[in-house]
Amino acid sequence: MSLGAACLGDNRCQFQVWAPFAAKVEVHILEPQQRFIPLDKDDRGYHGAVVESIAAGSLYLYRLDDKIERPDPASCFQPQGVHGPSRVVDSQFPWEDEGWPGLPLQEYIIYELHVGAFTPEGTFDAVIPYLDGLKELGITALELMPVAQFPGERNWGYDGVYPFAVQNSYGGPDGFKRLVNACHRRGMAVILDVVFNHLGPEGNYLGDFGPYFTDRYRTPWGQALNFDGPDSDGVRRFFIENALYWVTEFHIDALRLDALHAILDISAYPFIEELSATFHQQLRRRRRKAYLIGESAANDARLIRSPRRGGFGLDAQWNDDFHHALQGLLTGEQTGYYRDFGQLRQLAKAFREGFVYSGEYSPYYRRRHGTSSREIPAHRLVVFAQNHDQVGNRAQGERLSKLISFEGLKLAAGTVLLSPFIPLLFMGEEYAETAPFLYFVSHSDPALAEAVRKGRQREFAAFDRARPPDPQDEATYNRSRLNHHQRDGGHHRLISEFYKELIRLRTETPALAQLSKDNLEVLGDDEADRLLLVRRWSGGSQVAMVFNFGDGQLPATLPLPAGRWRKRLDSADRRWRGEGSTVPDYLDSGGEFSLTLAPKAFTVLSREV
Repeated sequence: MSLGAACLGDNRCQFQVWAPFAAKVEVHILEPQQRFIPLDKDDRGYHGAVVESIAAGSLYLYRLDDKIERPDPASCFQPQGVHGPSRVVDSQFPWEDEGWPGLPLQEYIIYELHVGAFTPEGTFDAVIPYLDGLKELGITALELMPVAQFPGERNWGYDGVYPFAVQNSYGGPDGFKRLVNACHRRGMAVILDVVFNHLGPEGNYLGDFGPYFTDRYRTPWGQALNFDGPDSDGVRRFFIENALYWVTEFHIDALRLDALHAILDISAYPFIEELSATFHQQLRRRRRKAYLIGESAANDARLIRSPRRGGFGLDAQWNDDFHHALQGLLTGEQTGYYRDFGQLRQLAKAFREGFVYSGEYSPYYRRRHGTSSREIPAHRLVVFAQNHDQVGNRAQGERLSKLISFEGLKLAAGTVLLSPFIPLLFMGEEYAETAPFLYFVSHSDPALAEAVRKGRQREFAAFDRARPPDPQDEATYNRSRLNHHQRDGGHHRLISEFYKELIRLRTETPALAQLSKDNLEVLGDDEADRLLLVRRWSGGSQVAMVFNFGDGQLPATLPLPAGRWRKRLDSADRRWRGEGSTVPDYLDSGGEFSLTLAPKAFTVLSREV
């Protein structure tokens, strides 16, 4: 029996809830006719029954020991919000993706968006008209920030309290399925961000049902989940079933697992390893292709390493170090964790290996940090110049478009999109959106709203002293909405065309399309602020890229394999509103070559064998 309420047809519904704290659990049907149905309890604390005369759309609550009534922890839909009743949902949907084979990770070009802030309507359906434009840009995978039910209508999604329920203000489960269906019809994969490290504070009633939480640990966001203590098997099952639910019920192609460093578990068989093993085993049985992508600040290569080699077996991982190294070079920032970065050799290491900190002492953490990622294949690391965390975890939510020059924006785009890793763009990045992405909530409890205000200020006090806007104020949310009209004119349109050209080069050039660190040479010169990359294709072609991170012109003589090279792109070209390229259209190398790059510019050269 699966958790929650499942329609069986013929107006029959199966209910099951894990509630070991309750001796007695009843389903309270609220409509169309009120009644109470007792559930049978087994020796593991599961209460369940098949109930007659229950149609899809019926509202219900669980009554625990004749005392309190609560929504279903595994509710599929909360139409009246986190404090209201749960709704029985019919899983039937007219899918049109029967022939959708999915995409290999090597072909992922990810676009991360927040459903509420992406459009004025803030719904799944409102995203669909923009899919063709993203497809034309070259995006192959849409990543959604969490959509599990959170309090109110404004939230990043990490305050979700019903992991199985799709946010009502976004359009609920049917709206989500329409978006996924529309993506698959266009050949685009869908990634969903899920949160298995904590639940939000408002509407969080799981503790009334069972030992979902533990006092042995604490996360930065509240109570830690009980993944390794007494009765933790039921907690593990709840979240593993949730992971499979998104893939089977909503046809999701990959899950991004949020902040895995905050999942605290000292058991011999860690939850993350069990999640990965069960997830992949079940999908093999169903002949489905889907991935687990971890996010962790720990630089722990075990997340991706295979279980045979002592790892957890995830398919890919976000690499924050790549971002931090790039951000440090572009902005010169030295606050917070950026104090650990700012040298070009660090970005060079990120290209060679992945993690910059692989056991070295970190001034920010005040200890040695990370493990080596040298053996992790390039196509299993996700890199970015911006994402929701790195923009939103600033006092004023500034994007790079507000922090660096136009030339710097092009340099950032080239560094990410020409890398041998999976690239991720944050919504609006592709046209230099100017709206900030601020932290926003809509709690109903004034005391909780005030606690969030103060907590937000403490969270990034190490970065700067500017007071962040009030997260509870609706104006903060409205300021974070995209201005899509910007892409139609001026430098916004130009940078959009630049992104499109970079993605075209990446996908159509074999040496760039083949994601491998083995076929990559990296030369980074801190004194000259220059970075040389040479990427090779097994078929013989080669691509060389020279990046100037300095503020002055860069005359350089660099090693380059002998032969005739053709310029494929120069960010300083007048076509891209640069000061004009000084790199010739063709050049001959006898083992080295000389050129001059404009400030904050890069050039791409190719050679056919």
